[in-house]
Amino acid sequence: TINKAELTERPFKLTGDNGVYTCDALILATGASAMYLGLESEEAFKGRGVSGCATCDGFFYKNKPVAVIGGGNVAMDCARVALRLGAETRIIYRRSRQELPARLEEIENAEEEGIVFDFLTLPIKYVGDENGWVKEIECLRMKLGEPDSSGRRRPIPIEGSEFTLPMDAVICAIGNSPNPLISAATPGLEVGKWGNIVADEETGKTSRERVWAGGDVVTGAATVILAMGAGRKAARSIHEYLSSL
Repeated sequence: TINKAELTERPFKLTGDNGVYTCDALILATGASAMYLGLESEEAFKGRGVSGCATCDGFFYKNKPVAVIGGGNVAMDCARVALRLGAETRIIYRRSRQELPARLEEIENAEEEGIVFDFLTLPIKYVGDENGWVKEIECLRMKLGEPDSSGRRRPIPIEGSEFTLPMDAVICAIGNSPNPLISAATPGLEVGKWGNIVADEETGKTSRERVWAGGDVVTGAATVILAMGAGRKAARSIHEYLSSL
């Protein structure tokens, strides 16, 4: 594991668990991670019922109630995966069906497979059992106000509408964010609106000399094959660059 990267002078110096590495060029492929709700109770239950991956964890909850948080295509996919792995799955979304950002086909397929939807519902707290695992979600009912900057009507909490849903697991499917460690500590490395590293599509070159990037840290969560292709392009570009010196 690399804990520190010093890219202000060459050779670049990378400090890891097992020593210091130096290099004349670098590919950043640090990926993207699932986003979570940011609830005060969330950290305590990560890995103990709170997850960001249905494929990874769905099979642990066969015949048990599982909630998927979100309303996009990824949320539909997570819910259907968990259902097929044997979980009793429902989707929790803070707006109405009309505001779901997922494609209509994805929504209809989820409904056809028996996914339960809890619309106008906002999770506010995870509650654990005596062993420290999630046992229920405390939620608020919502109502829709005026449209926000996205054009969808803004969800507004209804005061005094708290209720609980018994739940053995929660899968957050509200998006992903690139790993910020390298970009935040590297002056002159251009990043995009969502924190992704800006890199040339054909070569992987970034705004910093001798630094390339590829995969989810550039594109956001995408496919394995796209990340592999980005790595090949960057490696070829680095080889051409170093060979010309």
